[in-house]
Amino acid sequence: MGKIKVATGWLEACAGCHMSFLDIDERIVELFKHIELTSSPITDLKHPPEEGVDVGILTGGIGNEDEKHEAIEMRERAKLLIAMGDCAVTGGICTMRNFFPTEEVLRRGYIETESTVDGEIPVHEDLAPLTDKVSGVDEVVPVDIYLPGCPPTADAIWYVLTELLEGRMPKLEGKVLKYGMDGG
Repeated sequence: MGKIKVATGWLEACAGCHMSFLDIDERIVELFKHIELTSSPITDLKHPPEEGVDVGILTGGIGNEDEKHEAIEMRERAKLLIAMGDCAVTGGICTMRNFFPTEEVLRRGYIETESTVDGEIPVHEDLAPLTDKVSGVDEVVPVDIYLPGCPPTADAIWYVLTELLEGRMPKLEGKVLKYGMDGG
C-alpha cells in the first residue's frame, strides 16, 4: 500500500495548530513513513493537488473570500476533511469581529489604531474581501472530523492521524481532548 496523501491549509488563524503539528517532534519521522504531505503552509506547495488527497486538514476560521475558496477547494479534493483547532471548528477568537460591521472593523484596523498615521483602508485586487462574518469551516463545507483545541495538543493530532492510518475513525473523547499546558 502506498502512502496516504495529506494536505493542510491555514485559513484565518495564528499558526498555533501547525506549530502543534510540528510538536509531534520525533514521531513526525515515523508519521512521514506512512503519509505524503502534498501541500501545506510549511511547504512550498500551498494547494492540494488536483488529483486529490486522502486527508485534508484545515486550520483557522473563514473570514474572507479567499479562505472560503480554499475551504471549498480542500473539500472538493479531500476524501476526508478535518477541521483542526478551535478557529476551524467554531471560528474561534477571530469571531470577535462578528460583533461589528465589516466597515467598522476595517476603519478601526487601518485608520483609527493608535499607531496609525495617515491611514487608509487598502484596496487591491490581491486583497480578498472580508466575508460578512467569520465562521467555522463547517458553515462553508461539510467536515468529517472535528479536532478542537487552541491549539490541539500534539498528542491529539498524533492520535487522529494514527487512527486514520489504522483505518479507524478517531473517537475524540477523554484525555485526547485535554486543554491547557498541563492538560487540565
